[in-house]
Parts: sequence; C-alpha cells; structure tokens
Amino acid sequence: MNIQTSVSFQTSYELLQKLMDSAEKKTLNNLKRFDSKLVLIEGGGYEKIWLETQPMGGEMYAKRNMEAGLNNHLLFMENQREDGRLPGSIAFIDGRITPQFNKFQGFCFPSSALNMYYLIGKDPEYLNLLYTTLEKFDTYLWNVRDSDGDGCLESWCKYDTGEDHALRYGDAPDSWSKEVPPKNCQIVPMASMDIMSFSYSSREILSKICRIQENENKAEFWLKKALSVQKKIENYLWDEAKGACFDRDRHHNVMNIMTHNNLRAMHWNSLSQHMADHFITRHLLNPEEFWTYMPLPSIAVNDPLFRNIPTNDWSGQSEALTFQRAIRALENYGYDHLIPYLGEKLFRAIGETCIFVQQYDPFTGKPSLESLEGMQDSYGPAMLSVMEYAARMYGIHMEHDKIYWGTTGGHESLYEQVWGNHLFKIKNSGTRSEAFVDEKKIFEAGKDLKIITDIKGNLLDLRLFHAHADIRQIKTFL
Repeated sequence: MNIQTSVSFQTSYELLQKLMDSAEKKTLNNLKRFDSKLVLIEGGGYEKIWLETQPMGGEMYAKRNMEAGLNNHLLFMENQREDGRLPGSIAFIDGRITPQFNKFQGFCFPSSALNMYYLIGKDPEYLNLLYTTLEKFDTYLWNVRDSDGDGCLESWCKYDTGEDHALRYGDAPDSWSKEVPPKNCQIVPMASMDIMSFSYSSREILSKICRIQENENKAEFWLKKALSVQKKIENYLWDEAKGACFDRDRHHNVMNIMTHNNLRAMHWNSLSQHMADHFITRHLLNPEEFWTYMPLPSIAVNDPLFRNIPTNDWSGQSEALTFQRAIRALENYGYDHLIPYLGEKLFRAIGETCIFVQQYDPFTGKPSLESLEGMQDSYGPAMLSVMEYAARMYGIHMEHDKIYWGTTGGHESLYEQVWGNHLFKIKNSGTRSEAFVDEKKIFEAGKDLKIITDIKGNLLDLRLFHAHADIRQIKTFL
C-alpha cells in the first residue's frame, strides 16, 4: 500500500502555473500528524479532518501523497461507532485522536473510498473494511434517521449537511449528538435529499464491492436497495414540474427553496439521468439561478432566501467546496464539457494573488477573504480544486482501472503523474496532445477531448470538452 506518487506540471498558461505552484506549496502546510498518522486537514482555519471534505480531498491528494490520502479514509473507518455511526469530524486534541459524533457533516466518502482501493493496489483487506463500514453506516441511517417512519431519511441539524448558518434550516441547532431528533423546531427533523443520498451512495458502492468480489447475487441485492432509495427521492422529494428536488420540513411540507443540494445529490449519483438532465438544463445553467458570473451559489440568486454573506455561510455565496464536489457530480451524468468552464472561472476568481479562500461573490467573483479566524488563506478545497481541475483539463486522473486524459486546448503544457513504478505523461501543444505510458507513446489527439484508456493505454472511450472538438483527430499507437 506504500505506493509512491507525485505530479509535475509545467504550462505556458502563466496564471495557472502560478496557481498550481502556490497550491502545491501551501497544501504541504495542511499535512499534519494525528498521532503517527499523516493526514490532510481542511485548512484555512479548519484544523480537523471532516467527513464532508477530507476523504474526497484525500483521494484527490493521493496523486501526490498516497499515505495521507489513505489515512483520510482509514481514520473514519477505524473510528466508526459500534452502532454504525461515523464521526462527522476527527480532531487531534491533547495528543489524542478524537472522533466527534455531534453531526454527520456531509458524506463525501463512498466513491472516493472505493477509488482508493484501486489507487493503493487493490488490497482485499481494505475492501472488506470498506464493505463493513458502509453496511454498518447504512443500517444506522435507517435505524435512527427516519424518526417519523415516512421512508425518507432526515437531517436534524445544520452541520448534518454542512450548511453552516443556512437560513433554510430556521431555528435548527448547529450540531446535535443525541440519537433522537430535537423537539419543537420549525424545520427539523427535515426529510433530506442529502441524507437519502448518503444511503444511496453507500448501497451503490456496496454493490460495486460485491461485483469486485465476484458475488453477483449480493451485488444485485445492494443495487436494488440503492434503486429503492432513488425511487423514494423521486416520489417524495422530486418535483417534475419544477425540475428539482426539494426537502420537506418536520410537518412534511415541501420547502420551496431552490438549493444547490441537487448538485450534491448528483455527486452521490442518487438522481436518475432524467432528473439530473432537468436540473442542469433548467436550473444549474440558468444565469438567473446558479450559472452566475461566478457559478454555483448555494442558493439560487433569485430565491428569496439567498443572502450574499461574505463569511462562512451556506445561504448564498459560491463555495470552493461546491466546485470540488461538482467535478464528480458532472462526470456522473455526462456533463464533462462543463468542467473546463468551471475550472477557468475558479482560476480567474482566485487570480494572481493566489490566496485560497472558502467563498466567492457570485456576481463579481471576488474572493471573500474574511473567515471566522480572520483573514483566510490555504483553504484546502480551493487548492485541491485548482489542482484537480488542472488534472482533468490538462493532465490525467486515475479512476478504478482507467486513466482519464485531458486535452484542453489553448496552452502548451506537460503533465506527468508518477504512480508506483509507472509514469503517465501528456504533452499538449495547445492544439494537439501526445500521451505516454512508461515513455511509450499511446496516442495523439486534438484539443478539447477527454480520452479514456486502461492502465496500459489502450483506448476505451472518449468524451468532448467542447461541442466542436474533432474526435477524428485521435491516432493510437497500441
């Protein structure tokens, strides 16, 4: 499991070179020792590893440091409670690893945890641990988080979904550690697309694990259970006429707030293709809602609950964490062509100062520099997003047994990924790219494509980063 990894990137795109160099350097400061375990904390004033950010962030950073990437998953699995609940955050306090169970804090975990199985070299013990973790957590959710028995899982506090200060939560508590919901609140317990998606994602990945283990009957069992969650989301939270999901309050009333959480559900793959298509075309790409100058506000900017608050607040501003989640969300549903656009928006919003913060004004793109800790910098999701958009656009990404190569045009670049004994390299002239596996050329291709190969470089598939990209320009050498 001690596979050495590293990334090297040079480009004629001066802004991106500056951002990448700065992000690489500053991210090193977010590497910490929790006892003997190297982890990547969230940074920017957040000194813990959080379930909503750091497994996903760890998997992205595994390109550069496999040890930290793996520990960002293992620590959550190793500190799971007997009843199946996972810590929402893990701190290092007075020399001790301290799991905290006072919120869920999101769950960007299952898909990144499965990809780590491939990245570390397919360790069967790790896969068994992941299976046990997800099965126990899914059981916990259904044992505890459907307090009214309506078949829809619930959020009980703002930090369950990581929506700090969000107005849509009303008088809900920030955190909640009890195993019964708070009483006499306006909104919670809230029937939640997020918490339902936790279960969907767990079950979908359980099915994939069973398939890897060649247990087809169990794989089908978990897939059916996942689809039953998706069907409940569609029947109970989805509004076909409006083309979006809406949570319900404690009285089962629909909360008519146009929230980006639909995009989060896409990260967890819990929407059907039909639902995702409708949300993207009608809302995500609507400049009056989410496709603002700086895209992806937390609440549609024309919604009555939108607030353009510059400090940590999920009532409005565009979050770096949403940009980070959006990559997988869009790839899950075939909207890869939006990724270069979002990447470019993020690069230019951060700009030449290379100060990496949590939030951005959706109307101007101006970074919100102040946090609860004062002036903010080195916020992990912003830095990891820069590095990951660059990898998707100009470099490579490893997902299961496949390599995804980006040939975004316009700039010269050279991206090299070391993974154990292998070297993957893509050289981009700005109009044409050459790709190599262990110094052997595997293909040449035109610009603005995402090309998918196996580990050896055999062509499997391709997607367009631009509607006018020429798929005929690919020449393979294997």
